Amino acid sequence: MKKKTVKNIIFSLLTQLVCIICGFVVPKIMIQKYGSEIYGLTTSITQFLAYITLLESGIGLVTKSALYKAIALKDEKKISSILHYTQSFFNKIIIVFIAYIIVLCFVYPNFKSATSFDAIFTISLIIIIAISCMFEYFIGMTYKLYLQSAQKTYVVSYIQIITYIINTITILILVKLNCDIRIVKLASSFIFISRPIIQKIYVKKKLKIKLDEYDKNYKLVDRKNGLSQHIAGVINTNIDVVLLTIFTPIVNVSIYSIYNMIVSQIRTLINGFIVGTDAFFGDLYAKEDKEKLNKYFNVYETVYLMIVTIVFACCIILIVPFVKVYTLGINDADYIQKLFAMLLVFSSLLACIKSPYNSLAYNAGKFKETEKGAWIEVIINVIISILMVNKYGLIGVIFGTLFASIFRGLEFLIFVCKNLLERSCWVSIKKIIISIITIFIIYYLGYTYMFNNIDSYFHWLLYGIITLIVSLVITIGLNALLNLKELKNAFVFLKEVKK
Repeated sequence: MKKKTVKNIIFSLLTQLVCIICGFVVPKIMIQKYGSEIYGLTTSITQFLAYITLLESGIGLVTKSALYKAIALKDEKKISSILHYTQSFFNKIIIVFIAYIIVLCFVYPNFKSATSFDAIFTISLIIIIAISCMFEYFIGMTYKLYLQSAQKTYVVSYIQIITYIINTITILILVKLNCDIRIVKLASSFIFISRPIIQKIYVKKKLKIKLDEYDKNYKLVDRKNGLSQHIAGVINTNIDVVLLTIFTPIVNVSIYSIYNMIVSQIRTLINGFIVGTDAFFGDLYAKEDKEKLNKYFNVYETVYLMIVTIVFACCIILIVPFVKVYTLGINDADYIQKLFAMLLVFSSLLACIKSPYNSLAYNAGKFKETEKGAWIEVIINVIISILMVNKYGLIGVIFGTLFASIFRGLEFLIFVCKNLLERSCWVSIKKIIISIITIFIIYYLGYTYMFNNIDSYFHWLLYGIITLIVSLVITIGLNALLNLKELKNAFVFLKEVKK
């Protein structure tokens, strides 16, 4: 593998590590200072604002797919044409974005979960949180997409690391000074505005990309299919919080957000391997080098699934004890939700297992071919969640996500194996079954023999180290027993990475 790919992976993982640390520090401070209800409100508003990414219309995925080929062929005019088209598209929809914010300001304060807050307070929070979203999508997104496609994800990662650290320090200071939540959120928004500005300056000055040298007639071919996939993805990602906001007390959003914060950070950390290798596999597909694509993807899949197994085996055992310690002293909500936690972790596990396959499909530009499955996933998720949320609350929305993830994961796996890798899907299914069996064995051992009373970060860390060691031994041991050939190939792969 290229050194640039390894560099991207390292910086992506470092970014996620910083994000995890900052992500654990900030919520607890916010809940302790402002309470579970206000924290739940800010989380809910953020999720509603996430729907503005519908305006992106999936153009990001299609742009990256088109850029892989243009960059591989060193076609500078086409690169400029793709970037100019993308930026023009973002410029046109900013008015729609502003209209959406105005509508949200009128509608959101009337939701059941928001009626306990003053309308002016809620509206001001919506506007403040929306500021950074607007700048991210309509100023810097085009340049971010180019950096990722050109195998320069490490640049984006470096900018993110710096802004995460500055944002966390700023929040700590403002909370210590007893500032209003709106002042804290406004400061965060201004810090995150710097990201797209720096990305734009870097690309224009360092890489000397000129958007004025373009083909006026250029259009992204798969934009409509990318739009469909993107809308479906946004709905699936945010439907849980939306339904909890509409049908249940706001405190449920706070409980959900704490657990989801943990699994989301873990998913983001694991997806660092995906982001770091996206451009590498996209480049191989663009060059039609199927032999290398199969070779590298096969061993990459083995390494990736082993990492996913170890991480989620630890997560499913340690998540509730962590939340117990994390929320000590917070008594305005019951944060100990064992069944919900287990289902959420398993749902996130399935999403991570799916990632290499859907990533490869998107990098290959297969948006039209996988479009129908995206909407079947949405239908499964929405119907089950709506039917169950009133009676079962948190558990109800997770069941919808869980069944939808199972369907979509199988669809992507079968499609990629059949159409891109041209191999039997049982090669992948065997690895996945081994991973799931391994996790359940470790989970059984963890709850049967290891954990009773964890009441401090020290005890949690001690048991975490034990769990990690046990997970490593059992995962490597079972793969050596049931999947020895692939394990040997994985070690060869790691040696090649060092070169």
